[in-house]
Amino acid sequence: MDALGLYGHLIPHAKTSIIKRMFSEKEIAYLQSQRLARIATVSSDGKPDVAPVGFTFKSGRFLVGGMDLKRTLKYTNAKATGRAAIVVDDLPSADRPQPRGIKVHGTAQIIQAEGHLGPAEYIEITPERYWSWGIEAPAFDQGKPVMKKVRR
Repeated sequence: MDALGLYGHLIPHAKTSIIKRMFSEKEIAYLQSQRLARIATVSSDGKPDVAPVGFTFKSGRFLVGGMDLKRTLKYTNAKATGRAAIVVDDLPSADRPQPRGIKVHGTAQIIQAEGHLGPAEYIEITPERYWSWGIEAPAFDQGKPVMKKVRR
């Protein structure tokens, strides 16, 4: 059973890896309400790739899957380098543009898990740092962007 510790950080059961919950309750609710993102990876020889993906946000980590995942650059790159970035964002209304989103840099590994495609192989991204905007406060204040930055 997980418990909340000092400052609302998650203290996982001893059988799970120890990762503090980095995201606020509003950010978690936002991530759980979204289904589409973009994942960025880089090959071992430095060639970048970005792809639109479906994802699941679970236990403070992102699970990215897809059809024929093993045949994709994102899979090959994440497996080779152990690094990935993911961006989840949207524009809820075009009438009064207030963008919101979260960008994450982290480690990546290939795991078997239960995610948005059911039980399957996924790229698991464990956040090391992130930036968020428009979720806990407006994305702009007096015409200037407002961004929250968090590092684990």
